[in-house]
Amino acid sequence: MSAAARLPDTIRVLERGWLSANNVVLFDGGRATVVDSGYVSHGEQTVALLREVLAGRELADLVNTHSHSDHIGANALLQRTFGCAITVPAGMLPAVAAWDEDALLLTTAAQSAERFHADRALHPGDTLEMGELVWQAIAAPGHDMDALVFHNPDRRILISGDALWRDGFGILFAEVLGLGDGIGATRRTLEAIARLPVDVVIPGHGAPFVEFDDALARAFARLRAFEEDGTRMARNAIRACVTFSLLDTRSMPIDTLAAHLASVPLYREANARFLGLAPDALADWLVGELTRAGVARREGDFLVAA
Repeated sequence: MSAAARLPDTIRVLERGWLSANNVVLFDGGRATVVDSGYVSHGEQTVALLREVLAGRELADLVNTHSHSDHIGANALLQRTFGCAITVPAGMLPAVAAWDEDALLLTTAAQSAERFHADRALHPGDTLEMGELVWQAIAAPGHDMDALVFHNPDRRILISGDALWRDGFGILFAEVLGLGDGIGATRRTLEAIARLPVDVVIPGHGAPFVEFDDALARAFARLRAFEEDGTRMARNAIRACVTFSLLDTRSMPIDTLAAHLASVPLYREANARFLGLAPDALADWLVGELTRAGVARREGDFLVAA
């Protein structure tokens, strides 16, 4: 966190790698709330980090910004370990209650999370107290159509989840999958965020930042690029999700990559709707992209995380 992005003493941000969302820990005396829990395979690390920062305080509540695996994956483990209640955006509550892995984008994107019980639902317009501050829950559809962001107008702080990063926003899954107007929803979300008084943004990934106007300009530019060329959006979705999987598994056999891309609904639909490549051609493109970007390297017959 830059020196300019100072937060109240009642807020600590555990900045994680891209496999796990950041954990935002907010203290209210001897009790604490954490926003988002990280990915399932990093659960024990999340528990260890939280034990350290809690320093004997009670973890009373866990609040999710949205339903994706890197934000909810360790919910069940934190619930078992700390006995915390879990609050989720109201729109995702039915999928959690039924444990609908398609709706939660788990099977859809070949990702994992352990089933958990949600105790409360949070609606847009609701308020919640965390870190001795009152936060407003604001609808933030786009990356996740049921997502919420949390805004404290007094200290001008925004917990943005994946609706706004320092350099963009999360994958527009609904748009890529043909399940909704992700581009339009994202534009409306960014316009709503732009109207808020914000000095510091705590994103779901990356360090807290103060360059609010610049981040918005970058996000709107990215959105325009996706509007003008849907193939860029589809390629971004495939590249980002395969990178996520590679960070988790650490390596993939190259000779099975084409079949994997054809079997996972997200990759199959993104390719069919926007790219129209044969599975082998899509796999060849992806290997080239990831190696050129330094995300992965070829070791014999395997693609290995860099």
